[in-house]
Amino acid sequence: MNDQESREQLCRVLGGVAAQLRGSMGNIHSALRRLAPEDGDRSDADQKSAAILTQSFYRVVRVLNNLSDAPLLTDTQPFIKRNLDLVSWLSELCAQAESLAEAEGKTVIFRCRETYHVTAVHRQYLERLMWNLLSNAIKFTPQGGRIEVELSFRDGQVLLTVSDNGRGISPEMMELAYERYMHPERLDPQEHGLGLGLPLCRRIAEGHGGRFLLTSREGEGTTATVSLPDDTWSGSTLEEPMSFSYGGFSPALVGLSDALSYRAFSRMGSEG
Repeated sequence: MNDQESREQLCRVLGGVAAQLRGSMGNIHSALRRLAPEDGDRSDADQKSAAILTQSFYRVVRVLNNLSDAPLLTDTQPFIKRNLDLVSWLSELCAQAESLAEAEGKTVIFRCRETYHVTAVHRQYLERLMWNLLSNAIKFTPQGGRIEVELSFRDGQVLLTVSDNGRGISPEMMELAYERYMHPERLDPQEHGLGLGLPLCRRIAEGHGGRFLLTSREGEGTTATVSLPDDTWSGSTLEEPMSFSYGGFSPALVGLSDALSYRAFSRMGSEG
């Protein structure tokens, strides 16, 4: 079996694992809401235990989302895209991240010179890309750090950058940035996850007909740049800038669950 066949087989298995676990996770969520309700008198110790349990649940949901998307890594088909006002959509997403990061002593800033700009994108996948990049930036940036998200449009391209002044990525880690999930023998510390986030980001950019670039200097920070074609699709009306469904879970809490402390989960964060 060659490398490509091994990669395809692994991605199918990962996607299947996620599908098998989702039903059980729904049952766990229902039980969790009964055991750790938002209302009611509880001791500080009970509140902390409930928050840690809720955080752990959201982290598993995040892992399942990435596992579900793993088959994308071996799919070369372009995405079906619809028109979206990227400025409004990304501004709202960053506002959600900003409020959570602020509680961690970190700052998220969104910049865009335009107030409105319509581009054809696959909103669900682009949102997954953004949460992965923001999660990495917040997680590896110390208290007092700064995460900057910039959106610009020039020369027929959408340019989206997420940069931080965190600890950066070592040269050794950069070498395997897009292949760590294929090397279980090189298991990294838990904070680095399964290694699916960055390869999914690159695939999502490529599925839009674009490119993904990661640059980093150890001890100085990391910048991720996404370049997408700035085009529109004539067969669709403008999409509302809404987050796609996370099964009733807060997209921000799911997407950033491994970058936040348990205090962010003192309430369930369910959208109902």
